[in-house]
Amino acid sequence: MNTITITEGTTGVLVPVPPEGVSFPPSAAPVFYNPEMELNRDINVAATAAFVNRLVLNSHRDIQPIDITYVDALSASGIRGIRVANELGVSAVLNDWNEDSYNLIVKNIELNKLFETTTASHKDANVLLHEKRFNIVDLDPFGTPAPFLDSAARSAVDLLEVTATDTAPLCGAHLNSGIRKYSAVPLNNEYHSEMGVRILLGKIARELAKHEKAMIPLLSHATRHYVRIYVQVKKGAKHADRTLKNMGFMSNCQDCGFRKPVFGLAVHIDKECPICGNTTGIAGPLWLGQLHEAKFCDEVLLELEKRLLNTQEKAIKIITLCRDELDIPMLYDQNIICKRLGISASTIYSLISALKKHGYKASRTHFDGISFKTNAEITDIERIMISGRLG
Repeated sequence: MNTITITEGTTGVLVPVPPEGVSFPPSAAPVFYNPEMELNRDINVAATAAFVNRLVLNSHRDIQPIDITYVDALSASGIRGIRVANELGVSAVLNDWNEDSYNLIVKNIELNKLFETTTASHKDANVLLHEKRFNIVDLDPFGTPAPFLDSAARSAVDLLEVTATDTAPLCGAHLNSGIRKYSAVPLNNEYHSEMGVRILLGKIARELAKHEKAMIPLLSHATRHYVRIYVQVKKGAKHADRTLKNMGFMSNCQDCGFRKPVFGLAVHIDKECPICGNTTGIAGPLWLGQLHEAKFCDEVLLELEKRLLNTQEKAIKIITLCRDELDIPMLYDQNIICKRLGISASTIYSLISALKKHGYKASRTHFDGISFKTNAEITDIERIMISGRLG
């Protein structure tokens, strides 16, 4: 296998060379490596650093960063875990069952002289995660993380980090696949990206609850073709019970735009839309609680600003939008509402300003440039949008 050395952050890593004349095809490479995920990895370094700082500051013991254990359970080339080990100084285990991947991980540990802090592992990820506990467990698979969530929930002591690139099942485009993998029914509508985040969070919450663990979402973002989740883990049956109270369903009318979150795992949802009388769709069970913790986002931003990162500007923009968006499920798509009303769209800023002037909360979202969140009902949103154009 031919390799080249690339640099991300302050770390040099060997990665496989793509076939001549062909850009990187991740699934076709001898060892999986995707350069398009550098933004994901840059945010990961900053978010993991922010959490490590919390562990050190909040510990009742004199813990140093080197004593905090991190596992990259599906390492492939090892680039994610190597960066965490090299740029944060934590004790890391980089694991992959593929022999070529394992050998490349070993070379990357040697390249960065991380012998004292970093270990290469050649095991099935589920076996490793059932055998050992780690302060921080990172799942970054090619495709769905679903087969590894139970063992990851068992292994994670303080923080669970999860990537999902199977957005079609998560967001409802491949309905049956999503039901099989995540034990939930998604809706493929205008807020499908947020749907995917909340479906994945709901699955993680239920997997943690099986092990009498709770979760606090610190940061969740849907970017390009993937979803990335960071949840703090808390031990205890009572904490787990409280976490599950954030589970529920979304009642949605595709005709008029009505939507309503209904909390609980055994709920009654009206079949008919209370606004237009048409049949509603139901999505869930999914997570209806917070997607982000504003204070943690601030801590991540501080880490992003002080680090040498190729995607720094994009990363800061995403985390800033995450921090500032309302914790309300689900987003609205301005263009879809305007199309239904037969009016042209204004700027997203003027719409948010108009909603606030009428006494409602409103914000942009990180999901895309035309979406917004508000506590106003759809009928109030439409009234404000129409009145704004009639003067």
